[in-house]
Amino acid sequence: MPTWKIVMAGLVVFSAGIFGMIAVAYANTPVPSYTQDDVDDQGSVIYYDDGKVLAKLGVKRIPVTFDQIPKQVQDAVIAAENRSFREDNGIDFRGMVRSLWSTVSGQQVQGASTITQQMARNYYGGLSQEVSINRKVKEIFVAIKLDQTLTKEEILTQYLNTIYFGRGAHGIGAAAQEFFHKSVKELTPEQAAYLAGRIQNPDRFDRAEIAGNLAPTEERYDYVIGGMAELFPEEYGSLPTKSPTAPKRVAYKQRDVYKGLNGYMITEVLEEMEKHGISKEDVEKGGYRIYSTFNQRLMKIARDAVVNNTAGLPKQIRTGLAAVDPRNGRLRAFYGGKNFATDQWNEATMSQKQAASAFKPYVLAAWLNQGYSLDSYLPGSGSVKLEGTTPITNDHNVGPSVNVINATAQSVNTAYAKMAEKVGLDAVIDIAAGAGLDRERLEDAESRHHYLISIGSSQVTPVEQAAGYSIFANQGRHYETHTIIKVLNKDKMVVFKEPSTYKQVISPEAAADAVAALEAVVKSGTGRGAALYNRPVAGKTGTNNENKEAWFVGFAPQLSTAVGMYKEVNGKEVSLGNIQGASYPTKVWRAFMAEALKNAKVEQFPPRANVGTPENLAPKPTPTPTPEDTEPTFPEDDTATWPPTVDDDGGIDEEPTDESRDCLPWDGSCDVGGGEDQPWGGGVPSTTPQNADSYGREPEDG
Repeated sequence: MPTWKIVMAGLVVFSAGIFGMIAVAYANTPVPSYTQDDVDDQGSVIYYDDGKVLAKLGVKRIPVTFDQIPKQVQDAVIAAENRSFREDNGIDFRGMVRSLWSTVSGQQVQGASTITQQMARNYYGGLSQEVSINRKVKEIFVAIKLDQTLTKEEILTQYLNTIYFGRGAHGIGAAAQEFFHKSVKELTPEQAAYLAGRIQNPDRFDRAEIAGNLAPTEERYDYVIGGMAELFPEEYGSLPTKSPTAPKRVAYKQRDVYKGLNGYMITEVLEEMEKHGISKEDVEKGGYRIYSTFNQRLMKIARDAVVNNTAGLPKQIRTGLAAVDPRNGRLRAFYGGKNFATDQWNEATMSQKQAASAFKPYVLAAWLNQGYSLDSYLPGSGSVKLEGTTPITNDHNVGPSVNVINATAQSVNTAYAKMAEKVGLDAVIDIAAGAGLDRERLEDAESRHHYLISIGSSQVTPVEQAAGYSIFANQGRHYETHTIIKVLNKDKMVVFKEPSTYKQVISPEAAADAVAALEAVVKSGTGRGAALYNRPVAGKTGTNNENKEAWFVGFAPQLSTAVGMYKEVNGKEVSLGNIQGASYPTKVWRAFMAEALKNAKVEQFPPRANVGTPENLAPKPTPTPTPEDTEPTFPEDDTATWPPTVDDDGGIDEEPTDESRDCLPWDGSCDVGGGEDQPWGGGVPSTTPQNADSYGREPEDG
């Protein structure tokens, strides 16, 4: 046999073997049945309560359907990446040759991979991005099979939803928003050409544009727009095809979504999502639509109220503010710090500080809920000795006895300690916990400080206090405090909604009477600086030992707000100096509430319910010594005059008295803690209680 025949036979056998191996390899290369893990990842959007965008987290991707992709976008991408797309079978041999020639000549033309190949590589699992012959061959086989099983429209849609365009934008939907603030349908042919040109090397174009070098962008744009005019002359033949013609883009800004107040809000939302079993990673990939409770206007008002009213104070003084809607438990606004990017500590939700006398309303709630009256009399000046607790005193003089309203208005420690003893600390803790305070911290304070919890030894946060006082503003009801109204998934199905049920912590009647006492704090007591004049408000001041923590917590029917302040130097809490609850906290509270409720309807509190029958827990007056054989000032049988008689409207009957007579509890002369200008000093217990780091008291302001 001639040599050439042997050679030809060998080539035939070899070729047959090669084609056989290719056929076997093709047959054994299935279309992957699973997609890449992140191929359909979508970032999530957090909204304010009015539907405006608060932040976008995670992957920038806005999926589109084929009917949402206009022809100019389709044509631009085809001109940029695969001009034979509508005719080829998933691969382009001429494109491969052109790619090889471009490597040799340095000319810029299309890449070797078709749109179908790129889609396969980016969409399906099992096709890596590595540069290897094995991967390339497998990719070609998959592309051919995909072209046989999917329509061109399906391939192009999947491609445009997965390809990266730069600036963090995955898919044409996100790219249209990122570069032009438009939907895909609104893109012009020029804008479509610009975006299509970026597909080739988006990171390179990003770097060049950030550096101010537009040459690569213009060069690529010219190539794409020229291709559109060449392929589709009727539609695009009149478009200019030479630079500078690339359309104007939205300026590129490196965005830190956590900067400023945003980071505090985002963190609170993510924590609540976590409670519902949705992690931060899930949020960043899951395409959720999260509608928060935060009001953009109120958030700015909260910031301004704190920043403007504490501007002259030392920077070590920290302030937290929280505002809760009593009618549904929504955290409407808070101030946790100036800038989350530099300080992630949230004063409103994380700072646990002693409530001081701002805790007393929970004792008041327990008192009224057990049927005791605001007109009952309690110990005033002096001290009260209770089991397991060092004597509790007052520094300011309110007389030997005081009724509950004045005890609240003037923040009388002795009276509230006696009230706590009467109702029991378990009842106080149950109500405080029911109102949203942390039960574990409450029980810890009770075990260590005993009755000192009644004057504020337990630690609370501003959010807890704002939520806690909501029971007074909303007829004894407590809604769980939350930061999310509802969450939708990427299919627009509801994942969860805010709770709609409430807990009746105290009776509506007890709440109404508590409001009456807390209104007295603002009208004539320690919180006079909180008065809004044009609308009813109520609240309570609080300052603890050595003025280390100062509070004002108050509410109108529509909004409950807490302001807490403390000072920290080198990680150690120190005295606030002359700052007390009635000073800066009240000032900040009033500034916030006045602006927050400026356009809100003026709503009234329910009228006082006059719960219970007045009784007297005040010490009996000591009889005045008298000469021998004369009648004492007070009869031995004093049941006729003690307790004082009660008239029909619940008040205490007053009878004419001699001006030289001692202050007596039943004539009202012991109830006054001083004139308008009196600072209403509070008493420091005579000795520090054992096992107590610091306990609540009420000094000069309340």
